[in-house]
Amino acid sequence: MKVLMAGIGIGFQELLVIFLIIALLFGAKKIPELARGLGQAMKEFKKGMKDEESKEESKTTKVENSEEEKSKISSPEVIKTAKKEK
Repeated sequence: MKVLMAGIGIGFQELLVIFLIIALLFGAKKIPELARGLGQAMKEFKKGMKDEESKEESKTTKVENSEEEKSKISSPEVIKTAKKEK
């Protein structure tokens, strides 16, 4: 059974070896702390990405709204109405 991680085929045996190396380097007590820290980092990263996407959406909406207002102002009907009022 192959597990795909970032486009690389890594099987169960490879994951087991990686886990054992991590356990030897950090010790069994540190692994939950590392996993918790990794989870929090991923959560913050996703939150940052969402914030950036919402900022981009609001900028796009503002630009679209200003373009609509410009097109309304420069439409032939508005120009004709403005000339008639003078």
